[in-house]
Amino acid sequence: MTAQSHNTPATKHNNPEWVKRSDGNAQILLKVIAELSPEGAGQIGIDGLDDKISDFSPGANERARRALTPAVQQLEAKLDREKDPLVVQDLHILIKAGKDSIKETELSDKYDIPYSNLSRRLFFGIRALLDDQVEPSRYPAAVVRLKKYAGMEPGFKPAVDLEEATIREKLNTPGLIGPYKGEVEKDLATSSTYIDGIGKLFEKYHLQGYEEAYAKLKEQMTGYNEFVTREVLPKARADFRLPPEEYAFQLEQVGIDIPPAQLAQMAHASFDQLQKQMQELAPVVAKQHGWNLTDYRDVIRQLKKDQWTGPSILPNYEKRIAEIEDIIRKQQLVTLPDRPMRIRLASAAEAASTPAPNMHPPRLLNNHGESGEFVLPLSIPGNKAGETQKFDDFTYAAASWTLEAHEGRPGHELQFDAMIEHGISAARAVFAFNSVNVEGWGLYAEAITLPYMPPDGQLISLDFRLLRAARAFIDPELQEGKLTPDQARKILTNDVVTSTAMANSEVERYMFWAPGQATAYFYGYTRLEELRQETEKKLGTNFNQKKFHDFILAQGLLPPNLLRKAVMDDFIPQTLHPTNVAETAAKHS
Repeated sequence: MTAQSHNTPATKHNNPEWVKRSDGNAQILLKVIAELSPEGAGQIGIDGLDDKISDFSPGANERARRALTPAVQQLEAKLDREKDPLVVQDLHILIKAGKDSIKETELSDKYDIPYSNLSRRLFFGIRALLDDQVEPSRYPAAVVRLKKYAGMEPGFKPAVDLEEATIREKLNTPGLIGPYKGEVEKDLATSSTYIDGIGKLFEKYHLQGYEEAYAKLKEQMTGYNEFVTREVLPKARADFRLPPEEYAFQLEQVGIDIPPAQLAQMAHASFDQLQKQMQELAPVVAKQHGWNLTDYRDVIRQLKKDQWTGPSILPNYEKRIAEIEDIIRKQQLVTLPDRPMRIRLASAAEAASTPAPNMHPPRLLNNHGESGEFVLPLSIPGNKAGETQKFDDFTYAAASWTLEAHEGRPGHELQFDAMIEHGISAARAVFAFNSVNVEGWGLYAEAITLPYMPPDGQLISLDFRLLRAARAFIDPELQEGKLTPDQARKILTNDVVTSTAMANSEVERYMFWAPGQATAYFYGYTRLEELRQETEKKLGTNFNQKKFHDFILAQGLLPPNLLRKAVMDDFIPQTLHPTNVAETAAKHS
């Protein structure tokens, strides 16, 4: 479906003056993003970039620093003059985002031979334009972008040649480390999936004139992969662990603000507590189904045997969405929009990139009615070309409750779309975007829905929370050498009862796909749960969870410390003194 046929019209906001001023400040960084990564910038909603591509030539980190440094200085100069505390908060968000991007390039230059998954980058450059929610008039720009990637437009060299030159420039530099061997091997195994995915996108959207460029790009990627196999793979490191300084930075980037040892200790305690809860609930679920089982692991394995398949998957999930929406309305959990929620199955290339259920976010800037979309992968490529690994973790009835609550409603779908509908500042929608701020709400959304699920749904919801606790100690303990990958997989398959495919995917995530990121779910949820308990204690009988949740969503992606400040300074006073509600609501709308 196109955006026009499915989505609501673009929301027009009469934003308060502070949001307008903050968005003016954000333009300083948005212009840099548009220059450095036009594909990504266009996807978040910056217009006029559809036929632009990133500069793949050597020196990307240096170019980024040259662009970012004066932008940060400009923003810092505004701090002394700005009096509005909300604009000041946003300035701090913008400045941190700029400085973090600079630091990322510095650490990369300090430690790493430059390497990235080129086929994946090219796929998502095209995928950003060819999508059901993109205005069809923009689709032809994907052909132009493809031709530029292939070096078939005047003034453009093939992306593969530039990427190869970038790697070669530092391939033999003493002191720099290569990518992890398993990562390179995985990238080589999945390269054809991404490149085939590009062709399937052009076929799906019935575009003309792409064939010659696509054939040339496929040929170029074959040569590039031969270069990676011949010259990069021998330089790859056997140890997946990052230099400690890089891993610490990764944790900071996803929003972790405590030492990893403290995080792991908290996660272990939660893991043990959750197992006890699951062990108590398992016999109840077993009895309900007529099974003579007592251990939660056995009960989960039995529940997994009743798999949804093929054409039954989406209708079953759509039914679950309607049931959870009824719960949300009846229990007054949060305000629901009138429009339907979007859900679809992942393509092979999307599943290779994100091998877990996920929310494909809408444009966060200049939104024209696009909404978030729940994307569900059913299988992922294996570690060898042509190999496929099957999940049994997402397509059975008991799991659908918590997955829908997390990715859909009241989880990410409401989270992203609330930002659009409330007219949140760009600083809070784009530059405060990290995994603690985003995934904390997703896991919290599961938790507030759990009491109203059937017993088997509750058991699997606790199991997914158990997974998030496991992530928060496995990830750092792998980096510290306290756990091996095989030990991590054993915890996941035995105690969390994941499929082998999911356990493999999870461990790859901790090792090289996104080290540190998986810890954020547990930590973000923990901070949000603490905030709710503190708010309930202060408000007593005046606490209203629907108003609390609506307020949280209206703040955008504020980090936990700023979110707490907003609740303490605004939500609690306006609840206790309702005469000020209108004034405060206008300020935050």
